[in-house]
Amino acid sequence: MTKTIENLGNNGKITRRAGLFALVASAIAIASFTAPQPSQAADKAIKVGIISGEDEDVWKAVTAEAAKNGLKIQTVVFNDYTQPNEALERGDLDANAFQHKPYLDNQIKTQGYHIVPVGYTGVWPIGLYSKKFSKIAELPQGAVIGVPNDPSNEGRALRVLEDQGVIKLKPGTGILATIADIAENPKKVKIKELDAGIVGRSVEDLDAAVVNTDWALKSGLTPANRIAQEKIADNPYRNFIAVKAGQEKEPWVKALVSSYQNDKVKAEFDKVYKGTGISAY
Repeated sequence: MTKTIENLGNNGKITRRAGLFALVASAIAIASFTAPQPSQAADKAIKVGIISGEDEDVWKAVTAEAAKNGLKIQTVVFNDYTQPNEALERGDLDANAFQHKPYLDNQIKTQGYHIVPVGYTGVWPIGLYSKKFSKIAELPQGAVIGVPNDPSNEGRALRVLEDQGVIKLKPGTGILATIADIAENPKKVKIKELDAGIVGRSVEDLDAAVVNTDWALKSGLTPANRIAQEKIADNPYRNFIAVKAGQEKEPWVKALVSSYQNDKVKAEFDKVYKGTGISAY
């Protein structure tokens, strides 16, 4: 009897030990199954559309930061504003970075795009440039002033002229103002609508022109040629990274945004844009 009880006791110990091993093994297996997996951004390759010029240098820094987290970025360079959203909508790009919200809102309204912003980049205060005059007050009667012809930037340019007292827009006019919304024009200035990429290069043929800062740099314009600039406070024209709707919560999107929004990229941004652009995050 004693032996039987002893044997049963030993068997009990063996069973408990085996059971303990089984529990540990199960715990390990469960932990292995439920442990957080590496981000899906790891070893992910994406294409990002940008505009040619200074931003190419900024995105080299972004690409280097992204590589540290296993996110491989291939930049696709465009020469005008009309193509990057179409390419993103078609699926030729995974993201783009070149536009502000008023521009995207108008593109969605007119083109039906399914694109959303996911992270701010910078803001480039639009300015009024001239190579003939150094002050707003010097603009003569009937001065010819160029403005970008796309809806969002034209409205933005007209706001600059209104803030400087050159024109006055109709009450309640939104950010997509057009020349038809001009209510008062005391100097009888003539507004010439030009493509955003051309207006900066046309300054010498005009009395003045409202030019997006990135195009001003490309056109060889300097702060010395700038006779007015839009307000920076509460500026609605901050640029951002954008992706297709439904993609905004993907791990690679978060990795992409953080690859831009950091001190190393900011330093490169400041170096490249020399104060004409301001980080906006």
